[in-house]
Amino acid sequence: MYPLRRNRRLRTNESIRSLVRETIISPNDFLVPLFIVEGKGIKQEIPSMPNYYRFSLDLLEHEVKELWKSGLKSVLLFVKVPESLKDNKGTEALNPNGLMQRAIKTVKNVCPGMLVMTDVALDPYSSFGHDGIIQDGKIINDDTVDVLAQMSLSHALAGADFVAPSDMMDGRILAIREALEDDGFTDTGIMSYSAKYASAFYGPFRDALDSAPADIKTIPKDKKSYQMDYANRFEAIRETEMDIDEGADIVMIKPGLCYLDIVREIKNEVDVPVAVYQVSGEYAMLKAAAEKGWLDHDAVMMEQITAIKRAGADVIASYFAKDVVKLINS
Repeated sequence: MYPLRRNRRLRTNESIRSLVRETIISPNDFLVPLFIVEGKGIKQEIPSMPNYYRFSLDLLEHEVKELWKSGLKSVLLFVKVPESLKDNKGTEALNPNGLMQRAIKTVKNVCPGMLVMTDVALDPYSSFGHDGIIQDGKIINDDTVDVLAQMSLSHALAGADFVAPSDMMDGRILAIREALEDDGFTDTGIMSYSAKYASAFYGPFRDALDSAPADIKTIPKDKKSYQMDYANRFEAIRETEMDIDEGADIVMIKPGLCYLDIVREIKNEVDVPVAVYQVSGEYAMLKAAAEKGWLDHDAVMMEQITAIKRAGADVIASYFAKDVVKLINS
């Protein structure tokens, strides 16, 4: 007897495959990370991230217009701070005319509809390359949280739609939420890096911002005292639920591909949008393999992005965003 049900009927050709496809990628899925530097006329390729760039504010204007034209409507801003402005307390982060604050205004002036999210952490501003203030060789949590709350308020004053604390200090979401509410920024959202793991995939990003921990014997050599142990699963759920209770509007898992089990766990547990950051190391690996001719760049890129969304991501922060949108629009 022939089988009454042949599953291959739904795979016969591209028309039927696309008709019944469960996971669809669109420009609306993406949050585009942008790296900003001081100066003029600068579009500087990041050596460990081929075809990805740091922009000065004047060229940021052009980049934002191009993103909007392609259908990409959300950006996540990071700044590369000059060494001369770095210190242990991240003082420059609170400068109302700092690079981040000017970058927010630049994006909003050139494209008012663009959703602007901002990185909130001390490592770009720290002379030690850590996400917190260091005292007696340790990362001090509560003093750092105070600065993060002030930093978030400064971003909101400059026009940010969302602040995105990436530091993993305890209690920072509540402190930020209270600071925003107290100053009347009730509509400013928080996208919390809720399950951010101490990953080896961040290397190219730290090159991009010159934000790696300093090689000094008296301070921690890594970020494992505040970023999560990658062996842990249930801890991610606890961290995420606490952030939601403290006022997070969107929660993030970082990195991406190695943590899709965590993405699904959290998606099943929470009732807020879930974001995933496909990080610099994931980007760099595919670029390098494709350059060698070992992998089909576009095919693997789309498979990875689809896997992230299939796992439960509502928002995907990815350096591939422009490449993906160009491909699906072609």
